[in-house]
Amino acid sequence: MSDSLERLEWRYAVKKFDSEAMLSEEQIDRLIRAFNLTATSYGLQPIRLVVLKNKEIQQALVPSTYGQKQVAQASHVLVICIETRIDKEYITQYFERVKTIRGTSEQILTPFKNELLENFEEKHTEEIRQWATNQAYLALGNLLTVCAMEKIDACPMEGFVPAAYDELLDLKSRDLSSVLVLPVGIRAKDDIFSSMKKVRRDLRESVIQIK
Repeated sequence: MSDSLERLEWRYAVKKFDSEAMLSEEQIDRLIRAFNLTATSYGLQPIRLVVLKNKEIQQALVPSTYGQKQVAQASHVLVICIETRIDKEYITQYFERVKTIRGTSEQILTPFKNELLENFEEKHTEEIRQWATNQAYLALGNLLTVCAMEKIDACPMEGFVPAAYDELLDLKSRDLSSVLVLPVGIRAKDDIFSSMKKVRRDLRESVIQIK
C-alpha cells in the first residue's frame, strides 16, 4: 500500500482530542497554506478560514456545536466561512489580482470578466450562497487530505449552529458566514474510535469503471 493510502487509512473523525497536546505553528501554517491552495470555481475563492486558538472561546462554542467537546479539546479550531458579498467589486478585485500576478493584459481579461459579472448579476442571493458553500466543501476535503498526509488529527463537523458561531466570532462584521468546522490536534490515547476499522462500501459497489 502506498504511503498516501496508508495515511488515509490512519485518519478518522476524532471523537476525543488530547486537550494538552498542541500543534506547532509550522503545522498550522501548512494547513493555512493548503487552504489557500484549494481549487475553487472560477478561481474566485469565495471562502475564508478562521483559525481559532483560544480555549475560553473554544469552550464557549461547545453548546453551539450540540455539545461536541472536540471543539474545546482540540489544539485549534478551523472555521471555514463563505463570503456573503460576492459583487462587482469582489469579482473585479480578482481580475486585478490576475493582472498583477500573471501580467495578463486587459484585452484578454475583459471578455471573461464581463461574462462573469453578467453571470453573477443574474444569480439569486441563495444561489450564490450555495455556490460559495460548495467551494467550502472543496476546502474541507483538501484540508482533511493534508491533515492525513501530515498526521494531524481532525474531526470535520457540519453539526453546529452557524448563527451562534457568527455572533461569537463576530463574522458578520467581516461579511462572512460560517459553514463548516474542523477541530484539529492530537487524538487522545483513550479515544476508542482510533482502533476501529473503517466502514466503507466494497470498491465494486462504490466505483464504476467504464473502459
